[in-house]
Amino acid sequence: MKHFNLQITQKKLRNKFLKSGVNMIGPETIFFSKDTKIGKNVTIEPYVVFGPKVKIGNNVHIKSFSHLENCKVERKVDIGPYARIRPGTILKEGSKIGNFVEIKKSTLGKKSKVNHLTYIGDSLIGQSVNVGAGTITCNYDGVKKNKTKIKNNVFIGSNTSLVAPVTVNEGSFIGAGSVITKNVKKRSLALSRSLQTEIKNYKKK
Repeated sequence: MKHFNLQITQKKLRNKFLKSGVNMIGPETIFFSKDTKIGKNVTIEPYVVFGPKVKIGNNVHIKSFSHLENCKVERKVDIGPYARIRPGTILKEGSKIGNFVEIKKSTLGKKSKVNHLTYIGDSLIGQSVNVGAGTITCNYDGVKKNKTKIKNNVFIGSNTSLVAPVTVNEGSFIGAGSVITKNVKKRSLALSRSLQTEIKNYKKK
């Protein structure tokens, strides 16, 4: 009986959003909460789940297999596919979350991009920031959660670990494969990498 009631509730919610103009591709595969709020000209692809307390602005595109809960998504934001937007997250206007990205208790600034295979937690990210693939914020030290601050116009190279608490200041670059443990000054390049070793004419023994 409970399962049947859930189906009825979901059908009502889907119909409500279809009538209000939400563009749903495969509405029967999309699950809403009773308090989900959605703006105008929003497209939702199949297999998207909305947990409690989700607010979606206008002109948003949510791609397949994404999961959102207790978050605010402003206008012109792209999400997914395979994105997980966890509680306490704010995605500002024109920002982009790509595939296999998890973001928790963080603000992503206007026109900032986190495109692939990345974990962002307890972070404040400014405007026009590019976060490269495989980046992680190391926010938990085993006792408490620590904050990462990334200011405007920063470029984070792929496979970077940001060990919180840490601040990356305006206009700076982080070289790919770096572990960043200290604050980075404005408009500077920071990288931490061991030197590449090459042995000529190497043969297996």
